[in-house]
Amino acid sequence: MTRTVSDRLAAVAPSATLAISNKAKELRAAGEPVIGFGAGEPDFPTPDHIVAAAVEACRDPRNHRYTPAAGLPELREAVADKTGRDSGVAAAPEQVVITPGGKGAVYATFQALLDPGDEVLLPAPYWVTYPEAATLAGAVSVPVPSTVESGFRVSVADLEAARTERTKLLVFVSPSNPTGSVYPPDEMAEIGRWAAEHGIWVMTDEIYDHLVYGDVGFHSMPAVAPEIAERCVIVNGVAKTYAMTGWRVGWMVAPVEIAKAAARLQSHSTSNVANVSQVAALAALTGPMDAVVAMRQAFDRRRGIMYGMLSAIPGIEVAEPQGAFYAYPSVQGLLGRPLGAGRAATSMELADLMLEQAKIAVVPGEAFGAPGSVRFSFALGDDDIREGLGRFAEMVSG
Repeated sequence: MTRTVSDRLAAVAPSATLAISNKAKELRAAGEPVIGFGAGEPDFPTPDHIVAAAVEACRDPRNHRYTPAAGLPELREAVADKTGRDSGVAAAPEQVVITPGGKGAVYATFQALLDPGDEVLLPAPYWVTYPEAATLAGAVSVPVPSTVESGFRVSVADLEAARTERTKLLVFVSPSNPTGSVYPPDEMAEIGRWAAEHGIWVMTDEIYDHLVYGDVGFHSMPAVAPEIAERCVIVNGVAKTYAMTGWRVGWMVAPVEIAKAAARLQSHSTSNVANVSQVAALAALTGPMDAVVAMRQAFDRRRGIMYGMLSAIPGIEVAEPQGAFYAYPSVQGLLGRPLGAGRAATSMELADLMLEQAKIAVVPGEAFGAPGSVRFSFALGDDDIREGLGRFAEMVSG
């Protein structure tokens, strides 16, 4: 039988994280007491003042029409201001393109920068969308492994070993999904200088910029390594910081030529992001931060609960998360041994066993290019974290 789907899309895998979340929801709907640790979204409602701005925007006829493909001018200006304020990187509105979520920003960046055969350095573990977006651009993903011992951070030596004459782009993420790791500014600056020296572009994903904990601070690569600023694209959005995953508003901040190219792409694909969502994003960026602070405090508390409980489980090795809302424990010590009524040879098999026996849903490391670990989100209630990890501990010890 002749295949009808294009080669381009046939090569793209569905999102493993969304698949796990959907499966957990289906089981809960069927009456199973499943606790989902797979979600990559806050469990809080969007703050009231943002919702109120959206409600008012619905009533304004100006928002019932097409608007510029690159985004509402006032939102582009607010993003430029936010980038200067929070990232320490001066930006102009013409460098900003408002995209349908952070994924839209990643996709537009890759389409604007990459040609078939170009290589993209992906420090692993990596977010599931990066390699698929590279595939859609005809580029080749080159994973650069890291370990729990290295704090899930790659070094210049690691990157240099993976570099070839076809290396075009480095994807850099701090704080990290899926590991929760955060790069110190000196390590970040060293990587930025290395990329600039070799003419490599950097896409730095700052979607978790407000979610750092303890004494750890957020830093932006072009702020600590100004040498890379002219070859750097910052991607971000309102999803994680403001509990707005469903509103679908992200952005890229790029050199003007790249921003214009991305806007051309968007003009022929999605057109403008929904105006009501853009007005809501504007309220988020220009409004009070009280709710953001409260959410971060809750995540920090949950982080402590999760790290403490995972650390106490025999066979688990886990680094303390410093940012985002994920823990990424190694489960190598559990593989190949009896676990309850089953046995798992891989982290993917273990994730299936955890769902079957303990009724908890996690994302296996295979989805992130780093088998042997699983990702737990702590973007769920304290009681659910305790109950779910308690089930996991009982399964492992039983």
